[in-house]
Amino acid sequence: MSEVHTHHDHHHSHPHAHGEACGCGHPHDTPGNLPHDASALVSARALTFRRHGRSILSNINLDVHAREIVTLIGPNGAGKTTLVKLILGIEKPDSGQVVLPVSTRIGYVPQRFDIDRAMPMTVARFLALGLSVSNEAVLSALRDSGVERCALQQLSHLSGGETQRVLIARALLRNPNLLVLDEPARGVDFVGEADLYDLIGRIRDARGLGVLLISHDLHVVMAKSDRVICLNGHVCCSGQPETVAQHAEYARLFGPKEAQTLGVYLHHHDHEHDISGVPHPSHDLQRGGKQ
Repeated sequence: MSEVHTHHDHHHSHPHAHGEACGCGHPHDTPGNLPHDASALVSARALTFRRHGRSILSNINLDVHAREIVTLIGPNGAGKTTLVKLILGIEKPDSGQVVLPVSTRIGYVPQRFDIDRAMPMTVARFLALGLSVSNEAVLSALRDSGVERCALQQLSHLSGGETQRVLIARALLRNPNLLVLDEPARGVDFVGEADLYDLIGRIRDARGLGVLLISHDLHVVMAKSDRVICLNGHVCCSGQPETVAQHAEYARLFGPKEAQTLGVYLHHHDHEHDISGVPHPSHDLQRGGKQ
């Protein structure tokens, strides 16, 4: 039977649950021996999901902590969106558990958002729909998302990148400490992708929240992530981006040329931006490398 538990005591840490790079990932997961991480914003263990008799996800372990960006990558049909739906409680696993502490507040940005272009609605009105929020809170969320100028514009007139930022602003109005985004740069050009992931990093820094996101934009998102989970029905490999990019399973899924190119990109990614957009040396460089 599937179970969703609420847990908020017995704080402890289990480094292996964080997803260090491994081999295939399948036999390493040992779900029966891996306790939930009570320090995580969400902790999933041994998640299995089947649809119409076909296995979609098998034996998935996942933790997301405050102030870290965890990215799910993998080919189409790998089960990434299904895993996010299990985390959100939209779908129920056939077996396994998702533990959300009572203190976890989730803001969700879906993969698809269809706008009725015949319906007049300003951005500010859209953000306030169904929420008891002040105009100041709406403007603050738009400011944090970099689109305060769009407050009085028609929702249907926004560009793809502006729409995604407005959806992030709506998620922020729920005052989350865990932000979940399903392909946030979908329909955005390459420059827009980089800007959008910079924005997500700045929001993480400013608000101290955890981020779980799905992406196909390997070059950009791998450089912006603290931890990467390569998924293809099961966890193929996981860990720091540089480690995953050199892993045989990553090269098998995305091709050796992709892995080699990504290694060069990561090597040259040497700065970050603060909430105001000002570039600074990477925290990783200041620490002398990733922890």
